[in-house]
Amino acid sequence: MLKVAIVGGTGYGALELIRLMQHHEQITIHSIVSTSEEGELVSTRYPHLKGVVTNTFDALDINKIAKEVDTIFYATPAGVAKSQIEACTEDVQHIDLSGDFRLSKEDYEAWYGLSAPDKDALSQAVYGLSEVNKDAVAKAKILSNPGCFPTATLLALLPGIKESLIDTQDLVIDGKTGVSGAGRKQSLLTHYSETNENVTAYKLGKHQHIPEIERYLSEQAGEDVAITFTTHLIPMTRGIMMTCYGKLKDGVTEEGFIQAYKEFYKEEKFVRVRETGVPSTSEVYGSNYCDIGFHIHERTRRVIIVSVIDNLVKGASGQALQNFNIMNGLDEQMGLTVSPVYP
Repeated sequence: MLKVAIVGGTGYGALELIRLMQHHEQITIHSIVSTSEEGELVSTRYPHLKGVVTNTFDALDINKIAKEVDTIFYATPAGVAKSQIEACTEDVQHIDLSGDFRLSKEDYEAWYGLSAPDKDALSQAVYGLSEVNKDAVAKAKILSNPGCFPTATLLALLPGIKESLIDTQDLVIDGKTGVSGAGRKQSLLTHYSETNENVTAYKLGKHQHIPEIERYLSEQAGEDVAITFTTHLIPMTRGIMMTCYGKLKDGVTEEGFIQAYKEFYKEEKFVRVRETGVPSTSEVYGSNYCDIGFHIHERTRRVIIVSVIDNLVKGASGQALQNFNIMNGLDEQMGLTVSPVYP
């Protein structure tokens, strides 16, 4: 059995890790860390875990924890993981669900407003979009788990970019997310009275996931890619829908486009490509799937690519567990074979 620790144990990401790990045959949850709740039973703070989890919340002593576990998951706000990983002197795997290791030093400081991780740690970090980076993930000691919007966007666009089916200079991306994506911290944006029966566009031109998406699209395209990216908050708890608009290159047909996506993802267990129609968020709720569908306008030569994920699973904790499996030579699907909750 592999022992793991979860740092940041009171957030939605940590709770989803706990839920998924109950189905994992090779994981023992050794530590759940929360400085503010130290010594309290996890099931007291979260009654839905009574009879499921017997841990108490531990203090954050990174080297003590690292001596006792194989892997540390950081379900924390930006800025926490980098400081702890830099302070850790033990040989242990680190999986960061925040944005600390997703960007270059310059972009991280510009978009997150925090000092970047040190050069050595940043150079070791592997971006954990396993569908295109599996070999590197398998060797990683510091794993940077992708953001929720980038996961759904990159999975939607990368085949079209890599196979040279879409114009890279004309990409418009519309994102819609449930309220849980903002975490448990209270804010006016996610207040019930502000969110209920309302749709809000937010962080226009300023969203921290813009440089992440552009960085990895550019890497795969072999040229600089700039996007138009708008996010919307929807009055639902879970789910992300990305609607991506691109200009088809000459000679690309609808049949050929869909076939290219099916071929690209034919070995991937958690990406499901539709031959007809487009998916909805309820069809992946609670699961680690990303579902992708298409519509092509013959008159305008525009392709609309719709991808959906559960932001807390494939967009965070499920993808982190998928990467953990790859890093440890386990079946990639272990602990993640639960079907979506429907209806």
